[in-house]
Amino acid sequence: MSRAAIADKIMPMPKGDKLIVLAAGLLLLGLGALPFLAPALIVDKMIMLFILIIFAVMWNLLAGYAGLISVGQQAFVGLGGYAMVRMVDAGLPPFPAIFVAALVTGALAFVLSLFVLRMKAGEFAIATWVIAEVIRAIVSFDPIVQGETGTSVVALNAYAPEMRRMTIYLLALVSMAGAVWGTWALLKGRTGAEAQAIRDDEDAAASVGISTFRVKQRIYILASVGCALAGTLWLASSITFQPRTGFGIQWSIFMLFMVLVGGIGTFIGPILGALLFFALQEIFGDFGAWYLAGLGLVAILFALYLPRGIVGLWLDRGYNEPLSMRRRLKLPRG
Repeated sequence: MSRAAIADKIMPMPKGDKLIVLAAGLLLLGLGALPFLAPALIVDKMIMLFILIIFAVMWNLLAGYAGLISVGQQAFVGLGGYAMVRMVDAGLPPFPAIFVAALVTGALAFVLSLFVLRMKAGEFAIATWVIAEVIRAIVSFDPIVQGETGTSVVALNAYAPEMRRMTIYLLALVSMAGAVWGTWALLKGRTGAEAQAIRDDEDAAASVGISTFRVKQRIYILASVGCALAGTLWLASSITFQPRTGFGIQWSIFMLFMVLVGGIGTFIGPILGALLFFALQEIFGDFGAWYLAGLGLVAILFALYLPRGIVGLWLDRGYNEPLSMRRRLKLPRG
């Protein structure tokens, strides 16, 4: 059966999903004007929100759709920042370095994928964490980083603070929109269908001719580039790079929290999880250790009573999943 014939049997996007997409487009336009109207503090907070959404979408792509549970994505967050530091030190302007560093990190992710993707479930999860710690230790020995003291991207200080903040905001907004749209396009295509088949039953997927390693490798690299891009944007906004922070396990914890609370394996769930996490961070972030304990409590409550997250609560009420990646077939007439 031809692709055109198959496409003809798939139901078009529901009206509700079209309204969500339209609202998202209008929201993006409004957000594009925000740095010209809002105070600096709001702009800085929105940059962090965009970064969190990228993190959530990338980890969900990896774990929710490909079944690759990683607790070491901080390796690529830190590598992105470190590559940016090195490139700026070599003379590359800082703003282009944001994207070039992410691509370079993707090249390293390709090399790592040749080894880690041959491991199974628990082995893969542990290996990703070990790799992150090893890379952090290696980076700490670089004289430019000065151990745990860290270094700063001083080239960013050459720009006026208002211009720097506005540029980083717009780059973060475009990157976030690109990550969300790119994930949508990928999951709606053949790779997305193959990834979900692998997630559900890798042996069965392989038996019908799916190249499981190739699909997992593609998603692993894309998720790594996305996390690296979020890391470079974070570095651009904070200016200072420290291995303990850049390679900190907290990044993976944040990703896991946002995806599980929002709804793993759903498209809109991680975005909702990022919004909730951002709100909790803003309200309770000043409480120190109590804030972290509160996050743990929220995660436990969701695991016990809402294991499918916020989107799962919506589904339990009998509604369809918003922006679902599942393909609905047309019923034959008569």
